[in-house]
Amino acid sequence: MVNEASGYSAAEWLDAADVEAPERAETRLRAMTARRVAGEPLQYVLGSWSFRGLDLAIDQRVLIPRPETEWVVEVALEEAQRLGLMRAKRRPALDRPTLAYLADLGTGSGAIALALERELPEAEVWATDVSDDALAVARANVAGCAATRVRLGAGSWFDALPDELRGHLTMIVSNPPYVAASELPDLPPEVAQYEPHTALISGPSGLEALAHLLAEAPGWLTNPGGLVCELAPHQAEAACAQATGFSEVFVRDDLTGRPRVLVARLG
Repeated sequence: MVNEASGYSAAEWLDAADVEAPERAETRLRAMTARRVAGEPLQYVLGSWSFRGLDLAIDQRVLIPRPETEWVVEVALEEAQRLGLMRAKRRPALDRPTLAYLADLGTGSGAIALALERELPEAEVWATDVSDDALAVARANVAGCAATRVRLGAGSWFDALPDELRGHLTMIVSNPPYVAASELPDLPPEVAQYEPHTALISGPSGLEALAHLLAEAPGWLTNPGGLVCELAPHQAEAACAQATGFSEVFVRDDLTGRPRVLVARLG
């Protein structure tokens, strides 16, 4: 918070150690500290957060990007390579021809879509959300990252996509709501009190959004193609049982060894 309030980066602090803090910076730091002490998540207090090397604007209109979702992106990138797409750690200097179309459904801040766009230079990525507030954050991040191959769509799940993409998506990726309504009181206060409930709670079972994605995705995917979704560890078996339209379904563990990423392959 001191870095954010002062405007100095960590590398600049040595040279700035003897500089008297301006009143505006002190006032801002006090305000940020008060918000954090009151329980507001650090990411919202700072107004930005890093996701796979991308500096993203973050506020209470969207979920906070987490390491679990970074792993979802990693799994999606591995699946993209399996499907023949080139992977690059950095965005190429010149645009390459579009060979594949991907969708990040329920994009929130745009974190997944932007990470995929940066590392898959042959892909165009559609980032959709039913929340206009979330799309406003995503739009700012798309502009901030100069992501020329990300398209934004407003609407619920597949309704936000152009119909001409039906049957032409190489991959669908999502971090959908997967908290059951009854589980809300069990969430940490930082989550339950500050993060948007529409992006957290799926319904009575927590599987409603996942079930919808699994049911509709085969009609939108190429063959071969794939769906990659984040889920809660206790949902892995039930979610796999609902993936009847795919040729292969399994769940990848996250870096803590817990089932976290559902992979459903078509063809």
